[in-house]
Amino acid sequence: MDQEHIAGPAGDGDGAGRRRFLAIATGAATAAGLGAAAGCAGGDGSGNLRAGEKGAAPTPDGKPPAGGAHGFDVKAENARPGNADWAVTKAGPARAVEGFADRVSVLPGESFGLYVSTTAPRFTVSAYRMGWYGGARARLVWRSEALPGVRQPEHTVDSDTRMVRTRWARTATVETKDWPEGSYLLRLDAQGGEGGQRFVPVTVRSAATAGRTVVVNAVATWQAYNRWGGYGSYDGPSGGYASRSLAVSFDRPYEYDDGAGLFLVYEAPLIALAERLGIPLAYATTTDVAREKRLLEGAAAVLSLGHDEYWSPEQRAHFTAARDAGTNIAILGANCCFRRIRLEASELGPDRTLVCYKSSYGQDPGFKRGHPATVDFRSAPGADPESSLLGVIYDGYPVDAPYVVTNPGNWLFEGTGAKAGDRFEHLVGVEYDKVNTGFATPRPIEILAHSPVVCEGRPSHQDTAYYTAASGAGVFATGTMRWVEALDATGDGRSGRNHGLDARSGALTTRVTENLLRVFAAGPAGRSHPAQDNVKAVYGGS
Repeated sequence: MDQEHIAGPAGDGDGAGRRRFLAIATGAATAAGLGAAAGCAGGDGSGNLRAGEKGAAPTPDGKPPAGGAHGFDVKAENARPGNADWAVTKAGPARAVEGFADRVSVLPGESFGLYVSTTAPRFTVSAYRMGWYGGARARLVWRSEALPGVRQPEHTVDSDTRMVRTRWARTATVETKDWPEGSYLLRLDAQGGEGGQRFVPVTVRSAATAGRTVVVNAVATWQAYNRWGGYGSYDGPSGGYASRSLAVSFDRPYEYDDGAGLFLVYEAPLIALAERLGIPLAYATTTDVAREKRLLEGAAAVLSLGHDEYWSPEQRAHFTAARDAGTNIAILGANCCFRRIRLEASELGPDRTLVCYKSSYGQDPGFKRGHPATVDFRSAPGADPESSLLGVIYDGYPVDAPYVVTNPGNWLFEGTGAKAGDRFEHLVGVEYDKVNTGFATPRPIEILAHSPVVCEGRPSHQDTAYYTAASGAGVFATGTMRWVEALDATGDGRSGRNHGLDARSGALTTRVTENLLRVFAAGPAGRSHPAQDNVKAVYGGS
């Protein structure tokens, strides 16, 4: 099968089908919670919302925040009481309330602008830090007073790129004084009218990552799949590829999962597990990694989460440099580092426009000015297949297949009880990767699972793989997009939740991920756990 067709709907032809699948995947991610505990901070009447100032209510448990100048203490943070009522349970009508932040991330104590549109006369903002918290999965860090609601102007669509633009007025400035580092969901709660709730994600990022495992929110991929306003990177209102946006803006709400984007399915379960383990963590977004050349210096490990498809050349260069300096890398999804993008400014600030022309790269003014083509990394011009970094390479979509253990003696399977040939239903999907030495592939590389799949009539295999670099870094790739989602799988799978994944898959992925995170947090994994190359034994080739 030709290379373009191997890409399937991740390639240029079938974006609408792939986008619809992800809409279904993210639609039931949020679980309802119990109870409430609120800490309220007053506004100052000017739209500036401050937490932790004199006169404001304390944080819900009355303790000083974890972290500070000596670094974030994940154990202390997660020992604090959580708030299981964080979820959106009453979304309300479309456009009832929605919003976005004008920065994808801020350092602790920095402020960001909040842009909200609502049909209600007023609304509140509650900032939930996402983590473990004894299973509550979030802690209420701050809540605003009631703010006046306003219906913002309708969006427009750029005639050249079909990019959705909003020109909303700033509703408020939110200051993050005493907010610990981490991944946050702001919940907007409309008051009066028809009600409604929506999320706005924001990351309180780490200034340094040395000695820590870095959680990287895949905000570029969230935005590429965002169809708020009727357009995304895969299609437009017609449902066809030709009507897709050639550039998309962060200056708009997220459509999926009540405003949470792809965070709840592909990232939140992993964050909960990592915080439960108590390993030293740092937090960033793909935008931060691209912008800050030295951000990953000295990091023990860096984590790409469940769906991290859209990368800039700068992000890839900084991941590669980190690997070559001994930082471990975990790819906990599939179809990672597939699209090459460019980040440009919007009216609200730098790096808020994601440019990806795909097969139309020749029309891109940036390409004409000498920037790299915003086409798939493996494609000309400037082909640079992702396998040289990941070890595996994207092979197709859609599949739904059992995950088959091939190498149960590997250290990653310790404590799982897995045996050679064990099958875990539905764990391979909806996209998958494999080891393919026809592309640049680091060696030694060890295949841990080798699962038969049939993708649009084409027989192939999914691979989970681990390789070690000359620097001592270990690089692990799950080879399936359902890995992080499976961490939350319970029951027998018959309910259909989590794509039918059951408790066996949940237990396997959880234990393997625990083994991975503990070893990766200790330093260059290749020194203590070198890969044992088995490609020839598995594939019978080179």
